[in-house]
Amino acid sequence: MSHDTLAIIWFGLWGLIWTIYFILDGYSLGTGMLFPFIAKNRQERNQIQEAIGPFWGGNEVWLITAGGATFAAFPAVYADMFSFLYTPLFLVLIALFLRAAGLEFMHKDDHPVWQSACKWGFTIGSFLIALLFGVTFANLYRGLLIGKEGYEGNLLSLLNPYGLLGGLLFVALFLLSGSLWIQLKTEGETAKRAAKLSRPIAGVAAAMLALFFLATANRTPLTDNYADYPILWIVPLLALVAMLAAVRFVFKKKIGLAFTAVCITIFTKMAFGFIGMFPNMLPSKIDNAYSVNLYDAAGSKLNLTIMFTVAIIFVPIVIGYQLWSYSLFKEKIHKESAKGYQ
Repeated sequence: MSHDTLAIIWFGLWGLIWTIYFILDGYSLGTGMLFPFIAKNRQERNQIQEAIGPFWGGNEVWLITAGGATFAAFPAVYADMFSFLYTPLFLVLIALFLRAAGLEFMHKDDHPVWQSACKWGFTIGSFLIALLFGVTFANLYRGLLIGKEGYEGNLLSLLNPYGLLGGLLFVALFLLSGSLWIQLKTEGETAKRAAKLSRPIAGVAAAMLALFFLATANRTPLTDNYADYPILWIVPLLALVAMLAAVRFVFKKKIGLAFTAVCITIFTKMAFGFIGMFPNMLPSKIDNAYSVNLYDAAGSKLNLTIMFTVAIIFVPIVIGYQLWSYSLFKEKIHKESAKGYQ
């Protein structure tokens, strides 16, 4: 294969890895955001913790993989991304620490102050991760303030209305995913409270997705590729159809189908963005001449070939292991027997 072909393949894999991360960690982030509002006592906290305990660490492996794949396949993008977006990504790192500490250390002490601090650390960390990643990717869709002298923006320029809309969309989708996951994995009052919340969240998420697509069409150049190849419009259409199906399934109490529809929504929403960005990976809002495209940013042909071979071998192994873990912990968790996250 030619260097350009390998670069395109790795662009697709790069987008796929990020998408898998958001699908998998989305429900655990949503569970974290809902945690204080659904778990009302120690046993219910144990129940919610156990619902994500076996999975959340494995889900975050995909985040590490996304960073590693960026570094190895597109070193120029890695260097520029972690420079241009240093502040939001640093805040994501802090939020990851906060979330993990809240979950890991919650039951190291039964003092109410300790419990409250860990509970809210888990929740606030989960919220910030969802919001900041949403803001970051919305700004990638919109274009960064990359000029002749490099990046000319700051954190406040990223917190523009479109960026915040993207962040809130991520929050809404992950909240819906988390509320459905809790219903799938728990019995009793926790599941009932999650069901009660999932209905309004579903309506909000659907409205925000439609608004996000409308804003994208009017405020970003993301739809240029779609104008050139109209067949591609099937991707955002599928996202909207999946979102509406999720809302319908929520109200019909078909939770498994609703969760699947939300996963498809996240997948197609991310696909919509990556297709629109192509071939740029760090688009410039100032002038497209300053954008970082995949062909210039990709590593050598030998490097991409070796990585592609490694990915073919090891990615199916990782996916197989995760499927096995989901099968192993497939039973619903009851309040009386829940042991929490140990």
